[in-house]
Amino acid sequence: MIPMVDLKEQYQTLKAEIEQGFAETFENTSFILGPNVKSFESEVADYLGVKHAISCASGTDALHLALVAAGIGRGDEVITSSFTFIATAEAIRYVGAIPVYVDIHPDTYNLDAGLIEAAMTDKTRAILPVHLFGQPTDMASIMALADKHNLKVIEDCAQSFGADINGKMTGSIGLAGAHSFFPSKNLGCYGDGGMITTNDDAVAEMLLMLRNHGSKERYYHEVVGYNSRLDELQAVILRAKFKRLPQYNQQRRRVAHRYSAGLAGSVVTPPHEDGLGTHVYHQYTVLSDQRDAVMKKLADNQIGSAIYYPVPLHQQKVFADVCKDVSLPVTEEIAGRCLSLPVYPELKDAQIDQIVDVIQSI
Repeated sequence: MIPMVDLKEQYQTLKAEIEQGFAETFENTSFILGPNVKSFESEVADYLGVKHAISCASGTDALHLALVAAGIGRGDEVITSSFTFIATAEAIRYVGAIPVYVDIHPDTYNLDAGLIEAAMTDKTRAILPVHLFGQPTDMASIMALADKHNLKVIEDCAQSFGADINGKMTGSIGLAGAHSFFPSKNLGCYGDGGMITTNDDAVAEMLLMLRNHGSKERYYHEVVGYNSRLDELQAVILRAKFKRLPQYNQQRRRVAHRYSAGLAGSVVTPPHEDGLGTHVYHQYTVLSDQRDAVMKKLADNQIGSAIYYPVPLHQQKVFADVCKDVSLPVTEEIAGRCLSLPVYPELKDAQIDQIVDVIQSI
């Protein structure tokens, strides 16, 4: 059996370090915003090259709090992608704003920057690009548009932790970056966790209050906030994994490149690296006109696969009120042909070759 993600082997290499961190936490009984959370925030800020890294309870909360701190609110329009996990658009709706979906680039599956300006109205206040599957989007073009039209840019980095564009890390380019530490992510904990990164002091000050009941000082509340704090035990896990993140991401690239070489000429089209930044392959997503046959053949050989994402957001029932006449032909075509194969740092060459052989046999 080859699953989509296997966290067991990785855990065994980290077990002693994590258990020691847990024991120390249980001894000092500092469970909320404790020393590991603070150290992790500092380490991430240094790594990503940002002034502030503020942890929270989930990647969804990271998007939500970032939008609140950026001043996005009721009636505002936020341009984003329809080909992403629903949290991207949920966060926009949480603040009362309206997601405006723009089509994706057929090669990268990321927001097509060339289509953004035509989608702007006098209500447009922000752009929320997604670095989908670990490939950085065209931030140079997006930031140029944002500067031209005085828009805020919030990066959805849930799938791109460790990816860079010409040495600048995703999450350090826009006003803020939202990160997820869901267990299957490139940097994942053993539960939910998230983080917002920013170089803006005022945004950071607001985020610190928003995640902790709107309070700077205990029992003194300046804004209506939320309870969204990264757990100290999850921070222990994240710090252990964070030390090894460059190695993990390099191993993901090894897996991806071996797949791509082996799948040439098969019934699937390997993903494209556009060269604008370093792809860290949170998912290895191919395209195929024979998707069902590929999935069946893989399942028959006890190999996992998944479709991310079968129904674009503009076609979801929950967004029917704002998407009645929306047509995104590239997004719809990709959603009908995409298929993700197993990818994780510990995947062996022999396992990759087995998966390739199964697909090549179709």
